[in-house]
Amino acid sequence: MPKVAVAGGEIFYEETGKGDPLLFISGLGGVGRYWQPQLAAFGARYRAVTYDQRGTGGSDRVQREFSIDQMAAEAVGLMDALKIERAHIVGLSTGGAIGQTIAIEQPQRVARLVMCSTWTHCDPWFRRLFEARRRMYLEAGSDLHAMFHPLWLYPADYVNEHDAEIDEEQRRAPTKSSPVEVSIGRIDALLAFDRRAGLARIKAPTLIIASDNDYITPCYYAESLARAIPGARLAMVRGGGHSISKTRPEEFNRIVLEFLQN
Repeated sequence: MPKVAVAGGEIFYEETGKGDPLLFISGLGGVGRYWQPQLAAFGARYRAVTYDQRGTGGSDRVQREFSIDQMAAEAVGLMDALKIERAHIVGLSTGGAIGQTIAIEQPQRVARLVMCSTWTHCDPWFRRLFEARRRMYLEAGSDLHAMFHPLWLYPADYVNEHDAEIDEEQRRAPTKSSPVEVSIGRIDALLAFDRRAGLARIKAPTLIIASDNDYITPCYYAESLARAIPGARLAMVRGGGHSISKTRPEEFNRIVLEFLQN
């Protein structure tokens, strides 16, 4: 298991392929294995890097307080450790917030930016949803949250077609899940996030991908991002829910690869 020292802790990472660097940044769960449906397609053209964010997966689990700025510094620290000066960044949900932050604060590190199923700031919808999820962790622990998780991430057609696979994912999750305090700390970071004031400063060519039936981050967030970021492209996927890269992998891969290569 390759690990590097970053920001006072250890980050587990993996690399696939050769070429221009491409950093995949996961959502709230934080684990790099989320991007498995992308690795073959992107590894054929790029040096694709995935990693477990601190507090998750194979990385250290010492930290309890988090912020998106801290997560962005962690991603850049990983790039430094791997001697990557500049990379394409593909971020989903929380990963999109991290991507926004890097592109605003350290634009020289971003070649092209792809943000999927992400958001602009904590509006009432987002606050109600994530305060409820936070309270679920506090009062019922991770098991109840895990039962609801597929219903937030996936549309009904995907759940119906992959029911046994989802059960298997949940059977594996308890031994690898983060401590409840980490999950709560990461939700707190999402609730505090707001980079709207800096979006017009993003210079990297940007693609925003959204689904028209995303429960967690409805598509109006993507539309707002596309309006605010100069020259940003918006790709709206029919169906797919929040985890488009998993539920519609061929379409997702095609859209992103075309953007990166043009």
